Amino acid sequence: MTSQTIPVEPFDFVIFGGTGDLAERKLLPALYQRQMAGQFSEPTRIIGASRSKMTDKAYRDFAAKAITDHVSSDEIDGKELQRFLQRLTYVSVDAMSGTGFEALKQALGEEERIRAYYLAVGPALFGEIARNLQKHAMVSGQSRIVVEKPIGRDLASANELNDAIGEVFDEHQIFRIDHYLGKETVQNLMALRFANALYEPLWNSAHIDHVQITVAETIGLEDRVSYYDKAGALRDMVQNHMLQLLCLVAMEAPSAIDADAVRDEKLKVLRALKRVNGAEAPKHTVRGQYRAGASAGGAVQGYLEELGNGRSTTETFVAIKAEIANWRWAGVPFYLRTGKRLAQRVSEIVIEFKPIPHSIFGENAGRVHANQLVIRLQPDEGVKQWIMIKDPGPGGMRLMHVPLDMSFAESFGVRNPDAYERLIMDVVRGNQTLFMRRDEVEAAWRWIDPIQDAWEENRQDAQGYTAGTWGPSSAIALIERDGRTWHESG
Repeated sequence: MTSQTIPVEPFDFVIFGGTGDLAERKLLPALYQRQMAGQFSEPTRIIGASRSKMTDKAYRDFAAKAITDHVSSDEIDGKELQRFLQRLTYVSVDAMSGTGFEALKQALGEEERIRAYYLAVGPALFGEIARNLQKHAMVSGQSRIVVEKPIGRDLASANELNDAIGEVFDEHQIFRIDHYLGKETVQNLMALRFANALYEPLWNSAHIDHVQITVAETIGLEDRVSYYDKAGALRDMVQNHMLQLLCLVAMEAPSAIDADAVRDEKLKVLRALKRVNGAEAPKHTVRGQYRAGASAGGAVQGYLEELGNGRSTTETFVAIKAEIANWRWAGVPFYLRTGKRLAQRVSEIVIEFKPIPHSIFGENAGRVHANQLVIRLQPDEGVKQWIMIKDPGPGGMRLMHVPLDMSFAESFGVRNPDAYERLIMDVVRGNQTLFMRRDEVEAAWRWIDPIQDAWEENRQDAQGYTAGTWGPSSAIALIERDGRTWHESG
């Protein structure tokens, strides 16, 4: 089975923060891969923009190293790499002072064409860059602006950022990126639900017992110290990635796969989430902060040691029991957990169906487990449907719990594109289906802000957990007091 690559129109792709970590690790490698796949039409140009003084040749050397460092060696073709590097130019731009924008305008030229401005910079610069692009007449009907999270740290600051960008760009030109939504498995969740008669009739409170969403990391702070200690796991992961995954699991079928139809249904889910505030927060949420331990095969410091600050109360782990107040999901808990320095790097969604009402097989057959649908986002993207079957052989009726396993890499025998590759091409096409609309961002913050406020009012401290474990013991209690248990990845 082969996938079909459809070329996009010629475009200009401007990376503000073009020498930064995101450009190096994700954006430049993703653009190179799309050229390798034959998706570019000519003439397509890529322009790096940042405060550093740099020649075109120096920027091409930077890009070449980024690609050789972050793209598998068997996917690098010398001729294609050189052709890609020739697309690159560099302009020194200072967003705060406004210097360099006229030079950027000259580099782009007067031709009317698709232009994507990717803001791989801190949110404080979003408004300044947008205003300078407008001031120097670099915004047209074919322009798009791409902004990374965080979109604010609460509802008020999110509104300020959205207002600043919205003064220059119309909503259909603004692409708020969440790379989780570009993952192959996330989109397959929609295919599983809405392209098969098997699941959708069962996708409700009559048949589903509960849902678990886990995004676990084994890494610590790395190079995100200044940002992460101001944000914490709730703002960094739950407000965007995890709530978006919850929406895709819980939403009603859209009328069509187009941007507003899909986002309308996600918005309904966010608005139906029961608020967790006041006295409910200690019962439905857990905060944690990792201590020294062993992770990824070696001894690691605790969060405070990594931070160099013995007083931070920032959470590196969050577990939440969420509920959706609508007919489809009434009474079905959604258990969310995310954290750093956990036992395993894994992102997955577990749909656990209700157990059968009565087993006819007797005690000797063994336990009858509830069916599970496990959707793995990383690593090893794929889907497993856990079912009960008979153990083969003549030894009587013995039941086994086994997975019907579909690994995408093994099943299709094709390279699985990085999420950024898909999302960048959607920006060029002007397809906003996988990007957050402003009202989605606001609805998510309206649910998150009361949790943060309740933690502060109740002085709900972050509980310590040893690095290399699955978080505080209270996270286990959160789900087990409901008679359930966290899914063990494997």
